[in-house]
Amino acid sequence: MNLAYGIDSIDADTLMNTPYPPARFIVDGLLPYGVNLICGAGKIGKSWLMLDLALKVATGEPLWGMKTEKCDVLYLCLEDTRSRIQDRLQQLVDEAPSNLRFSVMARTLSGGLDRDICDYLYMYPETRLIIIDTLQKIRAEKDKSSGSMYANDYDDISILKNIAADRNVSILLVHHLRKMPDNSDPFNEISGTTGISGAVDSAFLLKKGKRADDTATLYATGRDIEYQEIHLIFKKMRWILLEIQTVEQIKKMETPNYIYKIVPFMSTRSEWSGSATELLEALGEKTYYSTMVSKMIVKYYYEILRPEGITFDTKRTNKSRLLILRKRDVSDGGGCENGIS
Repeated sequence: MNLAYGIDSIDADTLMNTPYPPARFIVDGLLPYGVNLICGAGKIGKSWLMLDLALKVATGEPLWGMKTEKCDVLYLCLEDTRSRIQDRLQQLVDEAPSNLRFSVMARTLSGGLDRDICDYLYMYPETRLIIIDTLQKIRAEKDKSSGSMYANDYDDISILKNIAADRNVSILLVHHLRKMPDNSDPFNEISGTTGISGAVDSAFLLKKGKRADDTATLYATGRDIEYQEIHLIFKKMRWILLEIQTVEQIKKMETPNYIYKIVPFMSTRSEWSGSATELLEALGEKTYYSTMVSKMIVKYYYEILRPEGITFDTKRTNKSRLLILRKRDVSDGGGCENGIS
């Protein structure tokens, strides 16, 4: 170690040969210790996700198959009432853990919240996860000139980063999105300056295609996690996992195995119809979610199925969407009347 002019340096050789502990996670491979940010449009279901996360961490249950570190949890629900939280808890669990605690009031960062958090952690030292819903509620009005806005955003996050580092906790901030979408990079939709997204250790973005959809994608990126796209569906007040795509899978656009199995499956049939679940069962596939089947068939139709003379159509019934596969002679030029031919 070489301390000169206030700079604490270490030479590369020493750094290379010094063992350091790996990054710690509240949710294995997804939510690290430090300051993290989750964003989404209003009323999209962020609070339901946060409550489910808090319950799973407090009880040590896995989240979407990922191991959680069981610990005490503090949830600052600053846009809710105790009665609303109670109602949500009653919809999710029969018995709530005593190591999950809530507060519907908190001071701002400039008004003493940092001291309040430190005092709380002294009183409840087993607390490792603090959820703050929302970030805007703990921020004071400051100078809004462009240069100062970046500095203010960065300074606010830095206060929380110091707490997370000193007290060895994970702080998860719930935040909003800008109204204007950005198709090039969804993380550009985070409200505020890049001082917020640049200062946090990881960022998550919950986004739907349409507000009425019951499916959404949770985009995840950070210093200690690889980029992931987590596809979810909202059922019984919980976000249920459909599929996780890592950056390697996204780049390769890995084709689901059942797409290839359709070709030999249809070689002895002129027509087959049924639900997506029934198709997966007929193909002997148990590791895929039925909600993605139709989308994947459309995606890979022209590459894999059409050259083999297989056409695809769908029909909505009272109970579900019916998938219709037909086998034709490749040379006959025929096609499906309403579907893909």
